[in-house]
Amino acid sequence: MPTTARSSSREKVNAYRTRMKKKGMRLIQMWVPDTRSLAFRRQARRDGLAVANSPHAAADQAFVDAISAWDAHT
Repeated sequence: MPTTARSSSREKVNAYRTRMKKKGMRLIQMWVPDTRSLAFRRQARRDGLAVANSPHAAADQAFVDAISAWDAHT
């Protein structure tokens, strides 16, 4: 890639970051699990089955339901 194209891209990125900082935004980068991967899907399935087959499944679900009920008027 020619130096001028690289410089141009770098300048655009820097200008964009400067604009966003002026708007009060902060850049963060983080790694997250790849939910598209077969390994992730397999592990999610195992975890879900373990929770569903737990002797505490009904109480756990009741808790999740209770904290998930959002009232838009409060």
